[in-house]
Amino acid sequence: MTSFATPLQLGPLLLKNRVIMSSLTRDRNRVPGPLQVEYYTQRTGAGLILTEGTLIEPQAGIYSDEQVAGWKKIVDSVHAHNGHIFLQLWHVGRVAHPLLQDGRPNVAPSAIAAKG
Repeated sequence: MTSFATPLQLGPLLLKNRVIMSSLTRDRNRVPGPLQVEYYTQRTGAGLILTEGTLIEPQAGIYSDEQVAGWKKIVDSVHAHNGHIFLQLWHVGRVAHPLLQDGRPNVAPSAIAAKG
């Protein structure tokens, strides 16, 4: 049986162990700040960190220069502690709740209607 402490080759990345931290946080002001940098840096003992869902449009996400700069601080800090981090892109498409869209219409990659 393989130990969780054993390194793992994941494509081009050599993870220091087989522990993968799933997403456990939500950004509350649309731009990652010092608390998120500290949060992810404290978890660099995991072989790989997966971020929270990061939207590609005007919500907590990575569509603006300010958001990219905020995430860069997190990534740089995680890398400085020999950690790996994957950004989880997220978009709910046509099944998004219309009251949560700030007046924007729901969008999707095709004209196929959602069932249900």
